[in-house]
Amino acid sequence: MRITSTIEMTEFCLEGRFLDFVIKDGYKLKGLLLATNEGQCYVKLAKHLQVAFDLRLPRGTWLQVVGTKKYDPKKDELTLKAERVMAASADMGMKPKPEAAKKQTILFCQKSDCMKRGGKAVCEMLEKELSDRGLEDKVNIKGTGCMKNCKAGPNLVMPDKTRYSRIQPRQVPAVIDKHLGKNVEIEAPQFVKV
Repeated sequence: MRITSTIEMTEFCLEGRFLDFVIKDGYKLKGLLLATNEGQCYVKLAKHLQVAFDLRLPRGTWLQVVGTKKYDPKKDELTLKAERVMAASADMGMKPKPEAAKKQTILFCQKSDCMKRGGKAVCEMLEKELSDRGLEDKVNIKGTGCMKNCKAGPNLVMPDKTRYSRIQPRQVPAVIDKHLGKNVEIEAPQFVKV
């Protein structure tokens, strides 16, 4: 007689302090490392969270994670997969955020063609320029899936829906000034309104 083991799947809700992101291939966000009462744990992010997560999340932030946990008795392995991630309640040691004006969002393609064409350097320059101008609390950078313009990467879309293709890191300061600050002429990246 053969005994088969079945994989058990249940829901979970846990709270912990954010330690770090788990990145694959140098740029693909896969999950989070959290410090909980039971020790350090890895939580895989569902695909919809991988592309929408704000990578500027400060370490030490209290998070509440809701999702599914899967236990495979054959491998004696427990896997946590997050479906929702939220800031934990104020009574967990976090100060409640005052209501703020809605943040503007810069969309940035994180797919391999854009990243191979210099996308990581462009994203780093966006973060640096927003920080230098004190705009990091007013503007989000949101990684997206393919923008269907792979051969002309890196691609990004500014808050006013202006799309930039073949954008170079040296062009980022002028693009930010044009859309979020001073009205400055920029060095001719290709762009189209979408």
